[in-house]
Amino acid sequence: MDTDLAELTHRLLIGLRSLDDVAVAFSGGVDSTLVLAAAMRALPGHRVLAVIADSPSLARAELVAAREVAAGLGAKLAEVRTGELAVPGYRANAGDRCYFCKHTVLTAVAEAARERHIAHVATGTHADDHRAAHRPGLRAARELGVVEPLADAGLGKREIRLLAAAWSLPVADKPAMPCLASRISVGVPVSLARLGLVERAEITLRARLGEVGIQARDLRVRLLSNGFRVELDAGAHVALEARPELTADVLAELGALGLTGPGEVSTYRPPAPMSPPSVP
Repeated sequence: MDTDLAELTHRLLIGLRSLDDVAVAFSGGVDSTLVLAAAMRALPGHRVLAVIADSPSLARAELVAAREVAAGLGAKLAEVRTGELAVPGYRANAGDRCYFCKHTVLTAVAEAARERHIAHVATGTHADDHRAAHRPGLRAARELGVVEPLADAGLGKREIRLLAAAWSLPVADKPAMPCLASRISVGVPVSLARLGLVERAEITLRARLGEVGIQARDLRVRLLSNGFRVELDAGAHVALEARPELTADVLAELGALGLTGPGEVSTYRPPAPMSPPSVP
């Protein structure tokens, strides 16, 4: 571990130790897993709780994987049902959906923590998140007074992955996997039916590609206002484009699941890394 990463790690552990106890809003992704692993190193195990929101927007495979990761860390895991779909602002999906989602989820996590006499709730928000132009979920976190150990220690995405690898966490190289609602374009209302459709479409697509030897690291099926779009990492996209008949079959198969309108295939492009804000 290089000197800079060692210093950031020290800050992370010291910050968590100062809390005495913590409930980690846990998803099984690399960010929240690192917070949970750090908490387990910094605090006695009985003072650490992982809380996962069992939401309709959480793919079932992700829930299973998160359970395995928490168990591997030896952490207690609480699963709480959340009802984002009962919130009009979430269903409307007008551009601030994440605010209503985070507020609902973090409120549920905080309640689970209170029931177990744990005073603090932590998220996997990191330093790079605060450089993003539009993060309505961060407003909900501020309103609810949650702590952000990664951001407070100065860790960005690069350092998070490096530290996760140094600690041999199984998710160190896991691709980003945001909630199913993120696949529904702004302005298209979120519903249980649409969330289920996205999940089935992505399972079907991954299986179909796997049958022909195309292993997609990044895969999304997005519901658009008029039609749908399949997004694949560059390697998988090139492999699919080389077989036009397979592309047509895939789009037809997804249409048979219930996706409506014209379908298209494009390269998945992760959000660009943010530069630090300039100083006037």
